[in-house]
Amino acid sequence: MANSSELSGVTFDWPVRVYYEDTDAAGVVFYANYLRFMERGRTEWLRAIGYEQDVLRDAEGIVFAVRRVSLDYLNSALFNELLLVRSAVKQLGGASMEFEQSILRPADGKVCCRGEVNVVCLDAATKRPRRLPSELVSAIQSSIGRAVPDPSE
Repeated sequence: MANSSELSGVTFDWPVRVYYEDTDAAGVVFYANYLRFMERGRTEWLRAIGYEQDVLRDAEGIVFAVRRVSLDYLNSALFNELLLVRSAVKQLGGASMEFEQSILRPADGKVCCRGEVNVVCLDAATKRPRRLPSELVSAIQSSIGRAVPDPSE
């Protein structure tokens, strides 16, 4: 990723319960639903640092889109289990963020799924890449507890 900065391993955790609708006929989480859990984790992380996606769309004119995903499925998650979505910003680019995410089963500490998700900032009207707002970059820097070099420098 060009113009990116390697970030620390500060993580954000969000609990997720496996509902019947998340599973296949055997009661195992359907593989694509791990992506939904990860989306919730990133959304709640953004909310925790003070940003709502609808407000960013309406006030800043930006939206986020997933550009690339790489996942490893390691252990099955089952109906009614409580899971933990762990998210960390791995890299910050001028118009993108790379997340490391994992879905853990707190009951036994096993990782069910882990992966990397690249999210790009888009202009809401044109759907073209757009720089992350400086205020958001500052909030990300504050959330990891240290300054991150500005990706534009």
